[in-house]
Amino acid sequence: MPDYTQIVLLCRPGFEKECAGEIMDYASELAFPAYIQARPDTGYVLLIGTGEPNIAGLISQLDFKQLIFTRQWFASLAKINDLPEQNRIAPLIDAIKSLEQKFNDIELAYPDTNEGKSLSRFCKQFKPHLLAALKKQKLLSPHSGQRLHLLFLDSQQVFVGVAPIENSAQIAMGIPRLRMPSSAPSRSTLKLEEAIHWFIDNESRYFKSGMTAVDLGAAPGGWSWQLVQRGLLVTAIDNGPMETKLMQSGMVEHYKTDAFTYRPKKTIDWLVCDMAERPSLVSKLIAKWFIREDCRNAIFNLKLPMKKRLQEVNECLGLIHRQLDEANIPHQIQAKQLYHDREEITACIITT
Repeated sequence: MPDYTQIVLLCRPGFEKECAGEIMDYASELAFPAYIQARPDTGYVLLIGTGEPNIAGLISQLDFKQLIFTRQWFASLAKINDLPEQNRIAPLIDAIKSLEQKFNDIELAYPDTNEGKSLSRFCKQFKPHLLAALKKQKLLSPHSGQRLHLLFLDSQQVFVGVAPIENSAQIAMGIPRLRMPSSAPSRSTLKLEEAIHWFIDNESRYFKSGMTAVDLGAAPGGWSWQLVQRGLLVTAIDNGPMETKLMQSGMVEHYKTDAFTYRPKKTIDWLVCDMAERPSLVSKLIAKWFIREDCRNAIFNLKLPMKKRLQEVNECLGLIHRQLDEANIPHQIQAKQLYHDREEITACIITT
């Protein structure tokens, strides 16, 4: 096996500590000896192996979708620090050959920071040259289940590695390219659109015309708009005003009442919630909706505190798990810090 020394994890800048803490917990649980290298606001974390088993094995044992704060990951060789400006291809091909496999796809990435984004043009221009070299060396194969990864820190420093296509982000750097709909009431609409793409494998099954939904903290209607586009009938709960054009659709009913006390007359298909409230309060509220059989599925945001964010996430999701288990409600919970999230994570609960 190639000498993979580390796993590289991309994350939202400012959340390196949470990304590191989460992957370190899993490494310890699965008995992979390792330590963390992470610097604030760099947009990436290194999990460095210190013995047997080889740290790359963690990627095969851990489901990528379990990771909340990681956008993308790959097993990597030691960082190359001195790519020659006039001939980057040759040393990269040598490093890639040492991976001892062929690749179905390649991803050239950079940290999601202001400095990193300046490498976007470089990566776009460099990728065709690298592809040509890989083809010449017969390192590409449509039958491979592996993706080649290069993470550039600048034009001379790069991590080279590999990740299984089926156990990593399917979009480059884990960042979706969503366009802001001109008719949507607010940019928060992109949060729910991304969440549906991320969490729901079969959208046509879970979002059918005529289904019902409640949107807690709805105003001005960014999340309600997404549901209406999918044909759902929405009850919007918020003391604030809803966007006029959305209300003219005839598919939204607005109640100016307290989101913590409102209860639907019958079970709804979807509960969505993007309220700026303490995550513990939101978690208890979400659990209550399921226990009372007020909803079948839910997508909601948890606004995180400034400190102990990973601990807060674990406590909130753990609370929901326990309460639904105690109520004998079969369920699946996924959570992710999505690209369009900020100081928050998004969670999805499916019971149907």
